[in-house]
Amino acid sequence: MGQPRERESERPAATRRRGDALEAAILEAAWAELAETGYPQLTMEGVAARARTGKQVLYRRWRNRAELVIAAMRHSTGSIADDIPDTGSLREDVLTVLRRMAARQEQIGADVIHGLMAEAVDIGPEFPALMHDVLLAVLRQAERRGDIPAADRSPRVVNLPADLTRHEMLMTRRPVPDRVLTAIVDEVFLPLLTAAPHPAG
Repeated sequence: MGQPRERESERPAATRRRGDALEAAILEAAWAELAETGYPQLTMEGVAARARTGKQVLYRRWRNRAELVIAAMRHSTGSIADDIPDTGSLREDVLTVLRRMAARQEQIGADVIHGLMAEAVDIGPEFPALMHDVLLAVLRQAERRGDIPAADRSPRVVNLPADLTRHEMLMTRRPVPDRVLTAIVDEVFLPLLTAAPHPAG
């Protein structure tokens, strides 16, 4: 004779999850849904159903699917901001950041990157600011080492290597070759940093 069936009321309810546990469940559901359906077909309703929670719970944390997917990506693959490279060389530090961006593109697929870029207007300013903070930290390290002079650089200059890498991803929809990343650093970014300074703005 089999074990008596567990009554529904005795099972832990998904809606009883709170805080970090609930958020982790949602992010894992979003990652699984993304892998199964792809970015174009992903919906907040589908993620909520997979996570066994209400759609309104998602919208209290993320304003739209683009922000949810970015959060799920960072939850599943880690954030580049969690490990600022410090190789002792500005060139290698910047290349390390760009290589991590390129590796993430290969991991999650060009279609997801393309979809997120297409919906960039829906993404809050805190998301793109993260990469700016990473590159700014790399530049501050280089200043402390004496690799480059300290300066109040424009956000456009700080963001340039990441912006050029994103542009390459968007235009080619293919993995960004290392030679392209090297060219961005050696032919554009480093020469710009050593050129005559321009006022921030």
